[in-house]
Amino acid sequence: MNLVQNYGTGRRKTSTARVFLRPGTGNLTVNDKPFETYFFDAIDRMLVKQPLVTSDTAARFDVIIRVTGGGMRGQAGAAQHGIARALCQFSAELRPVLKKAGFLRRDPRMKERKKYGQPGARKRFQFSKR
Repeated sequence: MNLVQNYGTGRRKTSTARVFLRPGTGNLTVNDKPFETYFFDAIDRMLVKQPLVTSDTAARFDVIIRVTGGGMRGQAGAAQHGIARALCQFSAELRPVLKKAGFLRRDPRMKERKKYGQPGARKRFQFSKR
């Protein structure tokens, strides 16, 4: 059996998503669970589906997503990024549409690390002159 699929890796914060697009009917699975079960929040579901809706390819592919790390919103952002990259691999003509919508840009915002000698990333101990 010759399996045709397109692959894209998406990242956001500490989340990583591996996305596989296969020709199909629009079925989405995340970590071997139904899409609606895994992403129970409507905003997360909308975020993940945006690249497919923008490129009018929602019913053409079965999407298999493997996500690790981070929280729900970070995983949804990583899945969105991965789907957009996989769509670009499928067809280069979709790239300008996805790029204009901002789906191909990796969100660089990360949690800032805690520094030694201080209680947090930016917080400082109270200053006293004496």
